[in-house]
Amino acid sequence: MDEMINYDVFNREQWQKFHGVKSPVAITDAELTRLKSLDDEISVDDVRVIYAPIRHLLHIFMHRFKDMQKSKAKFLNQPVHNTPFVIGISGSVAVGKSTTARLLKLMLERAYPQYKVEQITTDGFLYSNEDLEKKGILERKGFPESYDMPKLLEFLSRMKDNQGPVEYPKYSHQIYDIVQGEHYQINQPDILIIEGINTLQLPESQRVYVSDFFDFSLYIDAQTSDIKNWFMQRFETLLDSAFTDETSYYHQWALGDRNEALKMADETWENVNYKNLVDYIEPTKNRADLILHKASNHQIDKVYLKKY
Repeated sequence: MDEMINYDVFNREQWQKFHGVKSPVAITDAELTRLKSLDDEISVDDVRVIYAPIRHLLHIFMHRFKDMQKSKAKFLNQPVHNTPFVIGISGSVAVGKSTTARLLKLMLERAYPQYKVEQITTDGFLYSNEDLEKKGILERKGFPESYDMPKLLEFLSRMKDNQGPVEYPKYSHQIYDIVQGEHYQINQPDILIIEGINTLQLPESQRVYVSDFFDFSLYIDAQTSDIKNWFMQRFETLLDSAFTDETSYYHQWALGDRNEALKMADETWENVNYKNLVDYIEPTKNRADLILHKASNHQIDKVYLKKY
């Protein structure tokens, strides 16, 4: 059976017609340059053609969400509880999740200045490298077992309950590890965007999905060969920027033989990122409300919207 049977599929020309209220997209090339991830590509045309309709779709989902919250409160004879609308974004390493998350945050802030919009990544819920080494799974960093899922689920539960300021660990891609003793804090957002490779997965030994806390979910897809190319390009860019930065995880590789470094990155892709994608990430994409498929030039060429 076709795995996409539960989705309607649209090309760019078809999708751009679903704007709802016509209004100019007030985002500039300079703003896009600041928010895009390393070696990712996005244009004002992408914002107009792809993301403006997504913003309108989110408006529909948020309106339904707020109506349901009011109806449930009335049914229970309770006051309406201010619960954040949570958006989950999933997909492979190097596919552009962070760029999409930051762009949606900016667009939602522009569309709803009365709302507080926050964004986090699930990287902060990875076990530290020291803990991963103690568990004997450092080489499986990014796989489901490398995340402290009980801590992530507790965080999401507290966010949904709107329990006031909630802290979560700080992760640094610079050192490729949790920053010990440092945290971020979120306080009662109206909209929360969560991006990470594991956002649609079922945790081990748990009966609760992270996605159970989502009110809208999005998966970013692409051909595996394209994702590998983007991963390798990003790795080379990180090497080029790490020559004089001794704090960077990539400094050791930047100073060594470039071919050896690229061989290591290729092996990391094959043994870690590719295996993680095939076994744990890609199988979850059919849980998403919306799937964005990218072509080799990073341009979104297909949009899949779940029917039911």
